[in-house]
Amino acid sequence: MKQSEIKQLSTAELQEKLSETKKSYSDLKMAHAISPLDNPIQLRAVRRTVARLATELTKRDGQ
Repeated sequence: MKQSEIKQLSTAELQEKLSETKKSYSDLKMAHAISPLDNPIQLRAVRRTVARLATELTKRDGQ
């Protein structure tokens, strides 16, 4: 998810998307621990998406 897409979401949508993405990251980590993923770079991409969402939420709370 790109930063421009994240900025267009409402705060409620951001919180919902953040929880979904964290769950997805957790599932990917578990699957990777059991058997290696075909594309382990997915873990990095999802982790960075979580960080982008959390950063945008923090930025909005500060305003």
